[in-house]
Amino acid sequence: MTSSPDLSNEKKLWLAWSHVAGLDEAGRGALAGPVCVGAVILPSDFPSLLQTLSGVRDSKQLTPRRRDQLAPRIKQVSLTWGIGFASAAEIDELGIVPATRLAASRAIEAMPIFPDFLLTDFRLELPELDLPQAALVRGDQRSLSIAAASILAKTARDELMVGLDAQYPPYGFARHKGYGSLAHRKAIGEFGFSPVHRKTFHIKT
Repeated sequence: MTSSPDLSNEKKLWLAWSHVAGLDEAGRGALAGPVCVGAVILPSDFPSLLQTLSGVRDSKQLTPRRRDQLAPRIKQVSLTWGIGFASAAEIDELGIVPATRLAASRAIEAMPIFPDFLLTDFRLELPELDLPQAALVRGDQRSLSIAAASILAKTARDELMVGLDAQYPPYGFARHKGYGSLAHRKAIGEFGFSPVHRKTFHIKT
């Protein structure tokens, strides 16, 4: 059993920085749809933050129903939060790493409070931003801010993919959220790419 994320990293940083943002992404490895980044700034002066956000952990460890229950609580408790997307076309043009960083920048810009430190999950460093930051290996399992961001990113992207399912029904986006399931790969083989597929991604047949 994995341990729950805590505030140990945040508490050290709060000694020097007031607004520490946790960032995490969803949809990096999908074959269709955007990549999404969530950003969350938790309050440093909330006395029962761990208890209030108990159950928050890496979004991949949670059921869709549990994520949907936790997302509104995260938004309510946070000082501020933001969501950023980079489209499939931007992923094809820029590559997945730069596109993910673009989505992260959009998530930060969406917050009315600008962070003064970034805590990111590993591989989500933002060298183009002139902000102090730290990338944590398994950050979504260690940092409550990053875990909260992972839930917001995952729920926002899943909601968007359900909407795309209505636009492009042959692909079953509502079921697999654009990831490379067997049914999804078969649909691509039968119908070709939709406008929201990542055409530069290698598809295993």
